[in-house]
Amino acid sequence: MGSKLSRFTSTCVTLAQKAVAGPPAPAVKRGDGGYADWVIIALHGLKEHLGHTYRQLLDVLSEMPRIVRRLGLSIQTLPHFTTLCHAKERLYMPNWRRLLDHSAQLHDLGEIQAIDASGFDRIAASRKYANRTNYTFKALKTTVLVDCSSGTILDVHSSTKRPHDTRIARQLLSRNFDRVNVLTADKGYDSTPLRWFLQAHDVEPVIKFREHGTIDYARNRLQDDVYSKRTAAETAFRVLKQRFGDRLHARTWYAQFRELVLKTAAKNIDNGIGSSHR
Repeated sequence: MGSKLSRFTSTCVTLAQKAVAGPPAPAVKRGDGGYADWVIIALHGLKEHLGHTYRQLLDVLSEMPRIVRRLGLSIQTLPHFTTLCHAKERLYMPNWRRLLDHSAQLHDLGEIQAIDASGFDRIAASRKYANRTNYTFKALKTTVLVDCSSGTILDVHSSTKRPHDTRIARQLLSRNFDRVNVLTADKGYDSTPLRWFLQAHDVEPVIKFREHGTIDYARNRLQDDVYSKRTAAETAFRVLKQRFGDRLHARTWYAQFRELVLKTAAKNIDNGIGSSHR
């Protein structure tokens, strides 16, 4: 079966090749060809999995020829760590989102999904850069859509500002109606237009009401059984932060968005190879 690192690498390479448009290109081309997009994506997935810096990752891989071969490379053709760093911003966000989407397909999904938000520290890596670019907020607001049965993160939304939860929910759900049947969320998503929006797309909303009277209290009690599944979203955030860290090391907001997508995809792959090994 191979080590977990070997299985992660193989799975990440397969998903990265699916994430790029068209047939997978050769891993590396001499001259101006450079490295294939799927190689860059897979290397970044490994970086998140191992929790290394770019320099540390390439140093470790230079001593792991079997893992490097799974990337279609050799020790001699490994990229310089600065090449890998700059390539992350060169690839468009849809490539990274497709990686997340394919990682979710490793799991069997249930009937109930949950949505929740948390924050990731975005100035830990470079306070000088944060001051120079005048960051408005020290934390990146992050919202995840999670399958309650498997704990799989289906999608993620990031914002440098503080948009209302219901606005983010509409954006996330618009991309995922084919995978959402029952949506559970806390009172931050209590909105009649959002409920109508969900029902119009055949999604049953199980969203806590703000309790302004006995009717709202009674409504909340009636949906307690399904609502309790919402803890899957809190668990996903806890695992994500414990396993991959609660700080973002990228210097720009668009690179931070990519970093979060990579963290969520790496979590899904970790869970996927773990369940398949059992």
